[in-house]
Amino acid sequence: MRRHIAAVTLGNALEFYDFLTFSFFAIQIGHAFFPSNSAYGSLMGSLATFGAGFATRPLGAIVIGRYADRVGRKPAMLLSFVLIGVSIFGMALIPPYAAIGLAAPVLAVIARMLQGFSLGGEIGSNTAFLLEAAPPHARGLIVSWQGASQMIAILVGSLVGVLLSILLPANLLDAYGWRIAFALGGLAVPFGLWLRTSLPETLHAAEAGGPADAGLPPRALARRYARVMVLGIVVLGMGTIGSYIQMYAVTYAQDTLHLSERAGFLAETANALTAIFAMLLGGWLSDRLGRWTLNAGANFLFLISIYPLFVWVVQAGSAPVLITAMAVMGIVSNLAFPSVCAALGESLPKAIRCSGFGTVYSLAIAVCGGTTQFVVTWLIHVTGNAMAPAFYLVAAGGIGQIALMLIPESAPRHVGRVALAAAPA
Repeated sequence: MRRHIAAVTLGNALEFYDFLTFSFFAIQIGHAFFPSNSAYGSLMGSLATFGAGFATRPLGAIVIGRYADRVGRKPAMLLSFVLIGVSIFGMALIPPYAAIGLAAPVLAVIARMLQGFSLGGEIGSNTAFLLEAAPPHARGLIVSWQGASQMIAILVGSLVGVLLSILLPANLLDAYGWRIAFALGGLAVPFGLWLRTSLPETLHAAEAGGPADAGLPPRALARRYARVMVLGIVVLGMGTIGSYIQMYAVTYAQDTLHLSERAGFLAETANALTAIFAMLLGGWLSDRLGRWTLNAGANFLFLISIYPLFVWVVQAGSAPVLITAMAVMGIVSNLAFPSVCAALGESLPKAIRCSGFGTVYSLAIAVCGGTTQFVVTWLIHVTGNAMAPAFYLVAAGGIGQIALMLIPESAPRHVGRVALAAAPA
């Protein structure tokens, strides 16, 4: 089990490292592919390309997800990994606009869309694998490694950014330093493929701990699945806004707070470190307290923390405060994520688990993740208010709280208690 978790976690982390490194170096990538007389125009061009990767994620979730549901989780994860390897090397090697003109941004968009396609297929396959390989009483904890692997990717990406900002002067970081970050991720592709070839297949294995909806008629099942998927899109979409605002810290530090790149990368590092701990803790707690209790309570804690943390950061305008606030936000914003993923996976049957979960996740990310940093940059620009991200985040958190409280309990040890309590005397 430990080896299998490591294989899925490391592979997923590399996929997210590739996808998220673009966000960390949005300013530098904008200079390379979208030269402009305006720093704002260059950054917006880069962020629009960042968003293009989200457009193809639902397509990847459907195509690769259906492949995983028909053929197996393992071959689907290998396929998505090969595709991400191609895209990561593409981003590292595409010449700048100054060398090949309009072809540079076009190729960057294509590479970005391939990243999104592969990641859309990856997320459903690896979540289904972890859920199916885990014993019923530990599903929340095991599935939490899916989210933790994303934080590991952010941690490694931010540490690479810190190291490059220390070793390279600003002009060289702008010229080619960001390419080194992509190339380093590409070097890990062969190792990740080797790890995944050792995985067993879980699609055709018997699943312990029957589904919560066993015995319901087909029409009732269809309504239940549709309701869970709609609520999942809302919850994950609102959570995505929070995640991508936090990943905006590097750009926010430079463009809004006028701090150094290093301060932004250190803040991102602190956020990822605490998030890894929070996700594993949240997954473990959800197995004991139940998905519903953990989800509702953890999101409420996040909701009441957002505004004071942003006030503190904006008023202080210093690197230590930004780093500390991001560390706190890493805890309060990530406790519920693994529990949400486990609840959605448990609520879907094996036959549609990869494609269903992947589609829900990818649609939420495509709509909210691909637009969040673009919208936040625009809001700060038009209002001149550094608190704009906080207002956006509070609204998203409030909507997410309502949707979370409507998702039914699915943890195996708690479903029986809910059913017993609901039964007539």
